Amino acid sequence: MADDELEAIRRQRMAELQSKHGSLSWNQMSPGDSSNDQQGQQEAKQKETEMRNSILAQVLDQSARARLSNLALVKPEKAKAVENYLIQMARMGQLGGKVRELDLKHMWTYIIEHFRDWFDRHPRKS
Repeated sequence: MADDELEAIRRQRMAELQSKHGSLSWNQMSPGDSSNDQQGQQEAKQKETEMRNSILAQVLDQSARARLSNLALVKPEKAKAVENYLIQMARMGQLGGKVRELDLKHMWTYIIEHFRDWFDRHPRKS
C-alpha cells in the first residue's frame, strides 16, 4: 500500500473512533496521561449524576423528592439504594406516574426489609 492510502485509512479509523467515543483527542486516549484520565472520569461521574437527577426529577413529585433529599443527609447509602431502585423501575417502565411521598415510604420499607443483611454487612463509612 502507498503511504497516501495508509494515511487515508488512519484518518478514517480515527474519525470512527472519535465518533464512537465522543470527541476525544488522541492525547486523551493515551494511557500515560493520568490527569486527562482523571478529568474524563470526573466528567463521566458528573454526567452520571446529572442523568440520575434528571430521572429522579421526572419520576418523583416535590414532596417525595424532599423526603429523599432528607434521607440522603441522614443515611446516604440507603438513599442511594432507593434512588437506584427508582431509576431501575423507571427504566423498565414500571412506574405508572410520579412517585408520591407515601409511595417512597413504602419503597423505603421494602428495601430495608429485603436488604437489611446487606446494609448490616456494609456499614456506613465515616
